[in-house]
Amino acid sequence: MLVTKVKICGITNYEDAAAAMDMGADVLGFNFYPKSPRFIAPEKAAQIISRLPAFVDIAGVFVNEPFDKIRDTIDQCRLDWVQLHGDEDPQFCHLFLSIDVKTMKALRVSDKADIKQADSFFTDAILFDAFHPDKYGGTGLAFDWNIIGHIGRPVFLAGGINPDNAEDAVELGVYGIDVCSGIEVEPGKKDHEKMKKLFDNIRHLRG
Repeated sequence: MLVTKVKICGITNYEDAAAAMDMGADVLGFNFYPKSPRFIAPEKAAQIISRLPAFVDIAGVFVNEPFDKIRDTIDQCRLDWVQLHGDEDPQFCHLFLSIDVKTMKALRVSDKADIKQADSFFTDAILFDAFHPDKYGGTGLAFDWNIIGHIGRPVFLAGGINPDNAEDAVELGVYGIDVCSGIEVEPGKKDHEKMKKLFDNIRHLRG
């Protein structure tokens, strides 16, 4: 049985990064979208990442950024994952095949038709997040997880995951869960007690 990965997103400081890693996070996400309340400059992110062990994957979250700018941030921050969380089309995602980085396309979901969009993207993973008309993720909203069905590639589930429902999310059998606002004191600052509770609540499902 594959062990569901846990991605802690919206990291803005070393203390939260280290705590998440120590508690069992597999992926740490840094948000490079300037309009996000969890935005972090690549220079600051690189300083944090340089202090972390290599066994933790690092993801960069981008929203409608030019390819060259993303590529520069990949190099600067030594990213393992590029999370494309905007309106990027399949052709744009295809550009990253020329770079040694894994790609994750985020799709905002309100119904089954949105799930079917995944078939158009040939990325390493798909991330399903709750639809919001004005925001690209980090809203704390959830969608009906039962509509996901079977997707023929790794799926990260995001949107409203917190310590109380994380067990339900993991039991869906997805490749990974993406947790952000559900374990925060405020945008960009993690609540370590909530984060510990989340990991404690799913430990029995992760072996």
